[in-house]
Amino acid sequence: MDVFKLDHRLANDSVSIMRTSLCDIRMSKDCRWPWLVLVPQRAGITEIFELTPLDQVMLTFETEMAAAALKKVTGATKINIAALGNIVRQLHVHVIARFEGDANWPGPVWGYGTAEAYEDAKRDEFIETMREALSS
Repeated sequence: MDVFKLDHRLANDSVSIMRTSLCDIRMSKDCRWPWLVLVPQRAGITEIFELTPLDQVMLTFETEMAAAALKKVTGATKINIAALGNIVRQLHVHVIARFEGDANWPGPVWGYGTAEAYEDAKRDEFIETMREALSS
């Protein structure tokens, strides 16, 4: 049986904020958008349909949980949810808070500008706030 290993690009671009029964919920290090990445902790999976039916249900539940928490914490105009995987093949789901007037609104976040790192205190505060929202 293969062992789950996080893709190095996901590890470099995000930080783990919580583990659930299925996913490692991670926060993007790019502060331009409040952005979560859910990574199902299953080895060798690149597509949602490759998950077991139970894992598919859990992924849907955990994605909706993350989206609701992100909306509550940020008051976003829109929550974008996407599983692309064109560059990083390991299955992961993006949950991104968008606001009218944010960087590249209403265009996509991918490939726009240069990532901006969080200040340590703001990163830590956002992580703690998201952990609380995800746990309630």
